[in-house]
Amino acid sequence: MQASHGTTARAADRLRSAIAGGGAYGIWSSIPDMSVAELVGGLPYDYIIVDLQHGVTTFTELPILAQAMRAAGTAPLVRVPWKDPAQIMRALDSGASGVVVPMISSAAEAADAVSACRFPPVGVRSWGPMWGYVRSDGALPPAEQDAGVACIVMVETAEAIDDLDAILATEGLDGIYIGPNDLALACGYGRATYRDDPDVAALIQKIVDACRAAGVPAGLHCSDPQMGSDWIARGASMVTVAQDTGLLADGALEALRQARGSDDARAPGTSKPY
Repeated sequence: MQASHGTTARAADRLRSAIAGGGAYGIWSSIPDMSVAELVGGLPYDYIIVDLQHGVTTFTELPILAQAMRAAGTAPLVRVPWKDPAQIMRALDSGASGVVVPMISSAAEAADAVSACRFPPVGVRSWGPMWGYVRSDGALPPAEQDAGVACIVMVETAEAIDDLDAILATEGLDGIYIGPNDLALACGYGRATYRDDPDVAALIQKIVDACRAAGVPAGLHCSDPQMGSDWIARGASMVTVAQDTGLLADGALEALRQARGSDDARAPGTSKPY
């Protein structure tokens, strides 16, 4: 990867260095608030993913959140709402260090995602630097920006499993991110997890092993830190082990539990969603 003074490239470098060093640990961001973004951006996680697919954050808030995180030292990855090149380009223009593209089901879709992350002649990304007049790394040369952007695609459908080897062979792909909940649903296992269904565990392991064989980092969305540690030991390269909304709920409930001196402090409707 080419050297760069840009925050985007430094964030991508940090992620790649952590992966090469034995595993990257990330945090999921769903709260569209500047103070939360700055707080999360200053934490020593290897990466942050801002969720535009299922979180309440939208493209309206993204530039402000990305600025706050970048000011704290981290350019975030962004899970875009859909595998739409326009959304991928918008996320990158807004200041993301890369994208996580959901519901990729074929090598052709993976190639389209990679192409949207790279400027011509490598890809089809449109030139329009949002921050060109604002900061020194706002309009770096196209090749330098290409090198600093990570394109990670989500494997979470039955069709993606069938085309996995071809997806992994996609030139320019920086990683796979496994969505275990959608994967289990799509493959007929309902809301089962790797902890309670050995077939789900084997399915995730199949993807992780294929990624390792192809030399492509395998990421995984985890329900808790223990799941992250478990899958790093099983061969995953990057694991998301916390979510801002979950941390807020858990911390608030733990304070209530301690104040009451009781273990019965979980409010109705706060069961774990992942």
